[in-house]
Amino acid sequence: MPALSLRILVLDADPQRRIEATDILTRMGCREVFVAANCGQALAVVEQVGAIDIALCDMRDEGKDSLRFLQVAGASGLLRSIIITCSLSDEVKAILTQLSNILGVAYLGEINKPFNYDLLAETVISYWEHLHSDSPAVPTDGVFASEDDVRNAIASKQIISYFQPKFNLATGQVLGVEVLARWKHPERGVLSPHFFLPTVRRCGLLNTLLFLQLQQGLSMQQQALNRGYPISISFNLEAAQLTSSGFIERVTQALAAYELPGEKVIFELTENGILEDHVSCVERLKQLSAMGCGISIDDFGSGFSSLHRLCELPFTEIKLDSEFVREMNNGSKSRAIIRGTVALGEALSIPVIVEGIETEEQRQSLVAMGVRLGQGYLCARPMDCQSLLAWLDNHQAPGHPRKTRMNAKQEGVL
Repeated sequence: MPALSLRILVLDADPQRRIEATDILTRMGCREVFVAANCGQALAVVEQVGAIDIALCDMRDEGKDSLRFLQVAGASGLLRSIIITCSLSDEVKAILTQLSNILGVAYLGEINKPFNYDLLAETVISYWEHLHSDSPAVPTDGVFASEDDVRNAIASKQIISYFQPKFNLATGQVLGVEVLARWKHPERGVLSPHFFLPTVRRCGLLNTLLFLQLQQGLSMQQQALNRGYPISISFNLEAAQLTSSGFIERVTQALAAYELPGEKVIFELTENGILEDHVSCVERLKQLSAMGCGISIDDFGSGFSSLHRLCELPFTEIKLDSEFVREMNNGSKSRAIIRGTVALGEALSIPVIVEGIETEEQRQSLVAMGVRLGQGYLCARPMDCQSLLAWLDNHQAPGHPRKTRMNAKQEGVL
């Protein structure tokens, strides 16, 4: 990952959260990261170092302090954008958005704590790319796509599902796919979720997107099954989505519409999700499990409640955060965590999938550490439905191991 020439300030009264955010931002490649416990310290930082590109502000415990900093620094032109690190009510969010617009400060949305590497990276890198791009390819009224544009894109089915395969790292066998969102823009081509997912999240459209993906994904799965490929399919899910009215009923109806059992459907629950309605969330997950659906804990190791959740919730899969693969050759800690997670999975009879495998060297190292299942660009890039079906036809005839880019490298073809 390239170094990011961004000046970032973490404004949070909790010293542990400041350390956590600084560590993630530094590993992400951010060159200048500053911290402050209150408005006075934050303004002192600005006075000393100059304008701040992004401020991570906790509006809950020190809300008035953060708001004061926003007003003073924003009015002085010394603050370019903010990320809120706690949940906000719709009323407070509307006020904050209006104030940000008045001050000319870009509101980049909310990222709840504990921080998730990929989610924070998604927001920060998108903003960095926006600042350093001369292309109009970012369809935004500021940094990210507008709410109206996103709603129109969903309604017109411009946002489509892409599928990234999951593999047995030793044999190359395709076991399933993860569903990812892409915006097939009529003028700008295929756009990354970096440009629209923050808006989807901020505007409460996550379930709207999920059920669109569920429809597209189950249709693909049905076509794959008819061709002899009984692959599983995984959908990303945040804990807060589970509490929406009629969630279980809509999943049941979708499965029935395509005459598919739940056994080959997996919901990947992001570990950074905050279980605000804990009892209801646990009950919904148990209902999904009773339907036969798999429950995967995604980005395992990026938060602080993984082990507790593994014991409490009906997980059937562990997805180890890609951060540990990236850091695998930079020290022994990441390797120890990978080995430990594999051993934990074996002890609990829960399969472990490692994300972010990009090189043959990484694959070989992971296999040597006992990792069986993986996902990443080395194995296959995300592709749309028709491309995936054609790819399966070309690379994995029913009952035979597929010939992959990964296999080709093993055999010395590439």
